[in-house]
Amino acid sequence: MPDTLYYDGQCPLCVKEMDRLRIIKDEQLQLVDIHGLSEPNSPVDKDQLLRVLHLERDGQMVTGIEANVAAWQHTRYGVLWRWMTWPLIRPVVELAYNRWARWRYDRLYRVSK
Repeated sequence: MPDTLYYDGQCPLCVKEMDRLRIIKDEQLQLVDIHGLSEPNSPVDKDQLLRVLHLERDGQMVTGIEANVAAWQHTRYGVLWRWMTWPLIRPVVELAYNRWARWRYDRLYRVSK
């Protein structure tokens, strides 16, 4: 069963990365635009999917940097992404990713009050 990466098809940067990934990935990675999901077919609440990257593997969900690194393992460049999970570096990478993800979500989806 292939891994499934859920991405935001309304985020220009996300779409650019998925377009690149689509060309170089193997057949064991499926890319799914969150906006094309119907609620009953969504593995997680749509709002949660939009907040951070999600990858489903063997019925388990991984998120954020872990999802990104896991997706790139389906390419010949996967080894170049693994440093992001090294114990001393991972907290810094996760902090940067989480700040970016929060900014991106707020910019695209935050309702003005």
